[in-house]
Amino acid sequence: QVQLVESGGGLVQSGGSLRLSCAASGRTFSNYVMAWFRQTPGKEREFVAGIYWTGGSTYYVSSVKGRFIISRDSAKNTVYLQMNSLKPEDTAVYYCAASRRGWSTTRDDFGSWGQGTQVTVSS
Repeated sequence: QVQLVESGGGLVQSGGSLRLSCAASGRTFSNYVMAWFRQTPGKEREFVAGIYWTGGSTYYVSSVKGRFIISRDSAKNTVYLQMNSLKPEDTAVYYCAASRRGWSTTRDDFGSWGQGTQVTVSS
């Protein structure tokens, strides 16, 4: 069973940076797509960034392109989200997710989720 544990959230000023980590365990992730989603109260959970575990191809929602970078460390079984030039609208709970269904930005295609970590960006 896949287990995902996020860390690294917190409070940061607008323009600042944070790095989120997602420690993955329970499987070999070579055929997985790993992703970060985010959610604010009253809104749908939104795809942010994804990465193929094998090969490292990445994809992003347009609102974070050029500011966020997703990466993975295979030796540590950890996925990262480096968030730069943060804006107040980036404030959300960020979730790590795993999928064996291939390239997707759809929440329902991701069968494993972490507990979430809060990111708050002050103006």
